[in-house]
Formats: sequence, C-alpha cells, structure tokens
Amino acid sequence: MTSTSRALGPLAIHRTTRWSTSIEVVVTDPGAVVAAAGLLDQVLDEVEIVASRFREDSEISRLCRAGGNGPIPVSEQLFEALTIALRASRLTDGIVDPTVGGALCRLGYDRDLSEVIPGVNRTLPESAPVPGWRSIVLDDEARTVDLPADCLLDLGATAKAWAADQASVRIGTRLSCGVLISLGGDIATHSAPTGGFTVALADICGDPDAPVAVTIGDGGLATSGVGKRFWDLADGRAHHLIDPTTGLPATTCWRTVSVAAGTCVDANTASTAAMILGEAAPAWLSEHSLPARLVRTDGSVTTVAGWPEDEPRLVQRTSA
Repeated sequence: MTSTSRALGPLAIHRTTRWSTSIEVVVTDPGAVVAAAGLLDQVLDEVEIVASRFREDSEISRLCRAGGNGPIPVSEQLFEALTIALRASRLTDGIVDPTVGGALCRLGYDRDLSEVIPGVNRTLPESAPVPGWRSIVLDDEARTVDLPADCLLDLGATAKAWAADQASVRIGTRLSCGVLISLGGDIATHSAPTGGFTVALADICGDPDAPVAVTIGDGGLATSGVGKRFWDLADGRAHHLIDPTTGLPATTCWRTVSVAAGTCVDANTASTAAMILGEAAPAWLSEHSLPARLVRTDGSVTTVAGWPEDEPRLVQRTSA
C-alpha cells in the first residue's frame, strides 16, 4: 500500500490504495489532511473486521459459518451493516441482494480481487438463484441474526459506501473542515465548501483522462461499472455485479452508471441496481428521482432526473 498527500490550492488531498481500489480523502483545511487520513484508516479498519468476507476472523465470516443454527447475537456494528444491506434490498425489490456471496465464490471471487484478476481456472457455473435477502431474519430487540445454512453474505453493494459515509462525518465533525471521501468511486461529502467539490467521472476509478466532471455539495455520489472488477474464466469473463435471479454476472447494456443521492449508501445502491436492471434503469431512476448519468457499452450517454449535460472537464479534484 502506498500513500501520498499534497495541497490543491485551498484544498489538500491524501491518496492511498486499499481493498483493491484507489482511495482519496480531500479536506478544505490543508493542515488537517494527516489527521483526516488517520481517521479514515480507523473507519476502514472497523468496517473490515466487521464486514469483510475475505477475512476468516471477520464477524460476518463467523456469522456465515454459524448459519442454520438459529438466531446469533452480533455486534452493534454488524447489525447496522446488515440493516443497511437489507434496506437496500427492500428499496430495489431484491435487485441488490447481500446473499450473493456464494455465487461470487463459485465464480472464483473468493479472495481479494487482486488475486482473482489474473484469471480463475474454472468454468461458468449453472444458473441458480441466490438464497435471497428475505431469508435473513434480524431481531432488533435481541440484536440477533438468523441465517440459513450455507448462506454466504457479501456486503459489497453497501459496506464500502457505508464506510465512506461514516468517514466523511467523522472527519468533518472532529476536524471542523469540509471533506470528500472517495473509496473506489463511492463518494461521500460533509460540510462541502461554497460551490461544492469538483469530481471527475471515468469508466475506471482514478483514470487521469476522465472526460467530464460534475460539482457536488453534501451527500453521496457513486459510480458502478464493469471496467475494473472483472476476471477471466476458462470459458469466458465474469464480473462482480450478480443477478440474484440467476446467481451469474448480470448481462448489462451499461459500461458505467453514476448516481447522486443523499448518502453514498443510497447512491451506490441505486447505481448497482441500475447496472443490473439494464434497459429498465433510466425509467427506474427517474421514478425514484435519482439524478444519474448512464454510459452504454458503445460510449453513448443517457442522463435522467436532472443530471447536468456533460461538459468538458476543466478541473480534477478526484475521480469516480
């Protein structure tokens, strides 16, 4: 892991890598950038030990191993993470589903992505629906979780965005500055400066040649796509966006979908759902009044719900 920090006029930016993705924290007080980077690391450590399916010692891994044995008491942090994940399922009618962990493992995505991208020596599995989010039972009063046996959870559609939301609030309030957090294209802002933050949009997070930019105030912005998280199988190519009805990579007409919302969790929930929905995505996003920019595989762009028309990028602050 490498890290760098530098000033950008009145702003300062710290860049690093983690979770197989590029990470940026931008603050409006250059003197706070080191402390902000430390607070971000705290949040990422907390989320990882709770929600990473790649760590055998994570709480979610222990929970999955105990599935089928009745209600299991969990920490407040994991209960919140699962509550957020099930809310995403409910709001998307199950399009975003945390029970896709087993499907991802069958595709070879059973370890850190950096170890999977070189390729996996297996073939595309048979179509089979995932267990389904309704098979998870949460008890608010007892703070327990009841999972069916052999149900592997993956919180990729919400946990990273949840971390971005938490980090932006923690940094902004403790350091009394404006802050933007970007975790691989999942962006959360807090106490944005007058005029907002300028964010470059690219098909792959961190691309210095990102063609367009938008300005955002407080809230969330997320870009989902298949330009980076994919890997080769013996008989084709797989990616991380799973259709819960088939347990296979979603067949999508979109290269990327960017969505703005009140929180990063809501933005990433919507961008993930839109990628899986395919042609139905613009109508669904419009129905939910979610400003979005959708890029087809041929490069053509569709915008909905008030997303501004593309303008050439003049200033790059970070990339989604």
